[in-house]
Amino acid sequence: MASQVPQNAQDSAPPNTSYGRSLGESLSVQRRVIDALLRREMLTRYGRHNIGFMWLFVEPMIFTIGVTILWTSTKSIHGSDLPIVAFALTGYSSVLLWRNMPGRCIGALQANLPLMYHRNIKVGDIYTARLLLEFGGATISFTGLSVLLIAAEWMEPPDDVLKVFAGWLLITWFGCALAIGLGALSHMSELVDKLWHPFSYLLFPLSGAAFLVVALPQFAQDIVLWIPIVHGIEFVREGFFGSRARAIYDLGYLIPFNLVMSVVSLIALRYVSRRVVPE
Repeated sequence: MASQVPQNAQDSAPPNTSYGRSLGESLSVQRRVIDALLRREMLTRYGRHNIGFMWLFVEPMIFTIGVTILWTSTKSIHGSDLPIVAFALTGYSSVLLWRNMPGRCIGALQANLPLMYHRNIKVGDIYTARLLLEFGGATISFTGLSVLLIAAEWMEPPDDVLKVFAGWLLITWFGCALAIGLGALSHMSELVDKLWHPFSYLLFPLSGAAFLVVALPQFAQDIVLWIPIVHGIEFVREGFFGSRARAIYDLGYLIPFNLVMSVVSLIALRYVSRRVVPE
């Protein structure tokens, strides 16, 4: 005789938790995960000794100041009569922003595979934490040096702060999209890491950090304007120097490029996320 299932069997069963969380709960979990990864990354990278996490923005400050002093002492020719201190600050700070982001994301997943055992930690969270650190460090460095140099009367305040901020965000967008794409690809092939470093050094002199586009001959302008980051740096300089910069840029090229690169990078991220194996 078949045994009968008690009528209250469903009532005594454990609650089903497969329905997922609400949007508010998901955002709260996401915030805690990113916060924990940020703290872990800062401790791992900078430790607790000396000035600790302050190296996050002191390090890019030192680099920027060093380049500024070098350019000033050698009276580097940048193709304009703009103040060399402000020119170096806007140029090299922008380079630190977009170039360091891919460097921090390439190989980041391989180094953090044990964290993938935690169900709330996703591949994108690891990249997000590192990108936020790079953005925060470069932004604090750029802002802090600007305030100090303006207070010391070594340069004048920006002509249009909102335009500088918008240009900075466009450069950040470019750097984040590039970093996520290269980070995902680096998990599939070690060639990405080996090719990115020489490529980034070759791209630096062409990025617009050390020259104004208007100072180049026409054939050279036509070439460098194919490089998206040139438009972002030119936009920042127009916001900083106003009409004196004579900037040449096309946001109708930079924004769609960033958008397409973001989509491609997210597709690569999704592909890798489905195939990652925790260690």
